[in-house]
Amino acid sequence: MDHADHVRLLRGGVTPGGRWADLGAGTGAFTLALAELVGPEGEVIAVDRDRGALRGLERALRPGGATVRTVAADFTKPIDLASLDGVVMANSLHFVRDKAPVLALVHGMLKPSGRLLLVEYDADRGNTWVPHPMSFETWRALADANGFSGTRKLASVPSRFLGRIFSAESVRE
Repeated sequence: MDHADHVRLLRGGVTPGGRWADLGAGTGAFTLALAELVGPEGEVIAVDRDRGALRGLERALRPGGATVRTVAADFTKPIDLASLDGVVMANSLHFVRDKAPVLALVHGMLKPSGRLLLVEYDADRGNTWVPHPMSFETWRALADANGFSGTRKLASVPSRFLGRIFSAESVRE
């Protein structure tokens, strides 16, 4: 995947402006796409526990997008983020076996009607590198059971790794 794919996967769930977080940002491939989509009037908080990856993201920031700040933290634990317009979890939730506690944390970060954008491998069986992926249908049921509604698929791209990657939007109830 390249930057255009990252933008395409997020585009249908992002409107310009607002305050967003990218949980499990890594070196920031999806953070950069999100910053481009929310534009200069928006803010993106990139969260990852790997400080080195966040430093790499800071070096890769491009002018003209949202204000981006980095936070070194583990998204599976409480983080002082609230009233967000949206959260992106791109290829990060599949590292978590028990997703409900993490989704409760995310739910608490979002303002009412805030959006959770998930980017995930469309598979229910993982491997060493992607231990706990979930198909879109599994995601829809999990989102519904954890305080989100209106889950819809935004886009998908083929992947050499586990076949396909999808993006979906779910709204905080």
